Amino acid sequence: MTQVAFPKMLSSQIAFDIARTILDGFDKHYRLFRAASKAAKRHFETASWAVAQRAARERIDYYDQRVQETVTTLEGGYTADELGDAVWRETKLHYIGLLSGHKQPELAETFFNSVSCRILHRSYYHNDFLFVRPVISTEYIETDELLPTYRVYYPAVDGLRFALKRIVTNFQLDCSFANLDRDVQLVEARMSEAFGLDQLEPNQQFQVLSNLFFRNKGAYIVGRAINGARDYPFVIPLLHNRRGELVLDTVLTDPRQIAVLFSFTRAYFLVDMEVPSAYVQFLRSLLPRKPKSEIYTLLGLQKQGKTLFYRDYLQHLKHSSDQFQIAPGIRGLVMLVFELPSFPYVFKVIKDFYPPPKDTTRAQVKEKYLLVKHHDRVGRMADTLEYSDVAFPLHRFSEALLAELREYAPSLIEIEDEHLIVKHLYIERRMVPLNMFLAEAGQANDEARLEHGILEYGNAIRDLVAANIFPGDMLYKNFGLTRQNRVVFYDYDEIEYLTDCVFRDVPEARTEEEEMAAEPWYPIGKHDVFPEQFGRFLLGNSKIRHYFMKHHADLLTRAWWQAHQDRILAGEVQDIFPYPQHIRFHHPLTTPAQTSEAPSLLETQQ
Repeated sequence: MTQVAFPKMLSSQIAFDIARTILDGFDKHYRLFRAASKAAKRHFETASWAVAQRAARERIDYYDQRVQETVTTLEGGYTADELGDAVWRETKLHYIGLLSGHKQPELAETFFNSVSCRILHRSYYHNDFLFVRPVISTEYIETDELLPTYRVYYPAVDGLRFALKRIVTNFQLDCSFANLDRDVQLVEARMSEAFGLDQLEPNQQFQVLSNLFFRNKGAYIVGRAINGARDYPFVIPLLHNRRGELVLDTVLTDPRQIAVLFSFTRAYFLVDMEVPSAYVQFLRSLLPRKPKSEIYTLLGLQKQGKTLFYRDYLQHLKHSSDQFQIAPGIRGLVMLVFELPSFPYVFKVIKDFYPPPKDTTRAQVKEKYLLVKHHDRVGRMADTLEYSDVAFPLHRFSEALLAELREYAPSLIEIEDEHLIVKHLYIERRMVPLNMFLAEAGQANDEARLEHGILEYGNAIRDLVAANIFPGDMLYKNFGLTRQNRVVFYDYDEIEYLTDCVFRDVPEARTEEEEMAAEPWYPIGKHDVFPEQFGRFLLGNSKIRHYFMKHHADLLTRAWWQAHQDRILAGEVQDIFPYPQHIRFHHPLTTPAQTSEAPSLLETQQ
């Protein structure tokens, strides 16, 4: 009996030790994650913008670093036999027990999956070894009594203006306000107009998340006003003026503007959360159309976002019957793009080879996507979800799509039983390609839509430039329109830092032969860019040319690009406002608007 029981006991002890090691790895990760989020408050108070940007980029890599550390510890401490099936099954059970009372159980489950997938063969990616579904509930997790998830204020008791002032001062920012009483009065007037707070119901209250949301040069107060049966979301941005004093720049009360603030096209927020699921639940009440996966992602918990996205995808796959097919639009030279029409995302696979004039490699393309992941996307670049070894049901693929995958990306696909395995792909939200939008507007003689598309296209380029990004390939097919009719860039294989480019004027021809030459007669360096030539590729349509020259003629000049490059090289961090300029309170000493955010032409006509 002893000989039979001892191996079983030993296996259980090994399983427990492995579970403890994995959870210790996660706890270290989240401790560092929270430390970075807390430091964002200090960076904001001292206006240390370059430091803040660097810290935000570094935080993105924390998760993978801790996963690799944990994998290295396990592989160094145990043999392959000790990490066998029976032990791993027990490990998961021990891990579930360790999560009792944990403040971030859903994140810890995802961390367990990440470590497991690094150790196990993909044939073991199933329920016995991974958290395919959440096991620990995140409902009503207790928070620190001294800092609940949100604070509650009662304007009917304290007065609206006093309640608003308390909301701001309770964050105890270590810097002075330029004129807080004036700003609070402006917020009060706009809220009263938007929410009808002149008639207060007995349950009237403000619920405000207890920690600020930091991104770029702004801090954001996020809350909701409750009055009777109605909930009203609001966000108050805080900025520094030129004297280093704080101002309340505006208050966002339009759900569409709040949705843009929390868009998948922007950098991740830094916010200190003891119980992230409670923050997600609160934000979901403000943004009911936004899936939980996107909310986790925009809070900087992108691995959890990936996990929830994949669960949503599997559910959709189970309850749909349409086929995956080649995405509409002009075929890319580098990426093969396909879609499931009933699912609002596209799947992008890097091809095995690229025809001229493309000169790149798969590794270089992946580096470009990683650059975008770490960079401030300023509302103009789509975030992507990167996956490996994704199993698709083979019978759901159209013959045309299968043929293209076999022709252009054979090294990335395998067929196992009834599944097509794609070894590496990117997934991003589906948008309307700008070239298709402009073509449809032109055919319908819809001048407003045509002008809006071109105005937004140029605005997108301006915002990218403000963030030190040169798109590289500026053709309309590489841009798309979101649900908010904002133009976003999504083709990254030629993206470059603006500061790496050399902007030049085309040299004046010295002879008639040079002037008539079919090919450039002057030397062109790898990073040379000639803005005056953009029109040859972009402005063939007379109506498009008219609206482009009306709004963006300066984009065709070397001087414009050079001026912005000089500004970045001088160390200036430009303001990127994620809300329309016309709703700002326009404090006299606030940094002037330098971005192109403006009311949509389509909105102004509705």
